[in-house]
Amino acid sequence: MEGTIIEIPFGSSVKYELDKSSGLIKLDRALYSAVYYPANYGFIPQTLAEDDDPLDVLVLCQQAVVPLTIIHARAIGLMTMIDQGKKDHKIIAVATADPEFNSYREADEMPPHRLLMLRRFFLDYKQLEGKEVEVDEIQATREAYPIIKAALERYRKQPPNSRTSL
Repeated sequence: MEGTIIEIPFGSSVKYELDKSSGLIKLDRALYSAVYYPANYGFIPQTLAEDDDPLDVLVLCQQAVVPLTIIHARAIGLMTMIDQGKKDHKIIAVATADPEFNSYREADEMPPHRLLMLRRFFLDYKQLEGKEVEVDEIQATREAYPIIKAALERYRKQPPNSRTSL
């Protein structure tokens, strides 16, 4: 996954997102719960997920990565949520430039606690907003690739004037 773009650094309790019109990062909200992002969070450019946003990626890395950084990441799994009635896929990936994580090829090679933290964050982070989400178990890499391919294709099928450059 060349060119994954980070929006939210690992450890943040603030949700940022890319403002498509300006290309800058904007504050979406401070998280309502006493939780923090368990990985760097971003998206794959020029994709369109089922929730009409670019495809989300959680990039495991030792360090928090500054928003708008382009990072090379390798998919190691897939986590699917149902958020407000829509599927919201999250690609689980590792930063290939990080020696602590770059040897992982599958999510199930990771320490089990790390995977529990990823899933638990998404189960909990909207609870105090009164919103419920469902989060499936983390799946293998082979489940992630068709989701990535479909999101790339969905983006390409948009009329050119409705696409964002990212």
